[in-house]
Amino acid sequence: MTKDKVLEVLETYRIRFRELQIPQIRADHDVLLDPTQEGDRLIALAHCHGMLDEMVEFARASRMEKVFRWLGFVQGCFWSGGIYTINQEKSHNRPDPE
Repeated sequence: MTKDKVLEVLETYRIRFRELQIPQIRADHDVLLDPTQEGDRLIALAHCHGMLDEMVEFARASRMEKVFRWLGFVQGCFWSGGIYTINQEKSHNRPDPE
């Protein structure tokens, strides 16, 4: 994925979080969440929303390895949270048709 494509995907995710009215938070990194609990799933998604601004800055600084690790985390939370299918996320990562 190019830097421009990553930024495009992050903006798509930002819009989706807003549509779902998921706030931005910074979750405690030492707390174990229970994915069977709706409240905990929402905390995970809100934490992912909070990660987007930093991811944009990492991409602009060409810290792409970190961006890709974080993107994988966000996409995993989207899938486990029932927001996107794995195939939808794969399509997000594909290059735009020329």
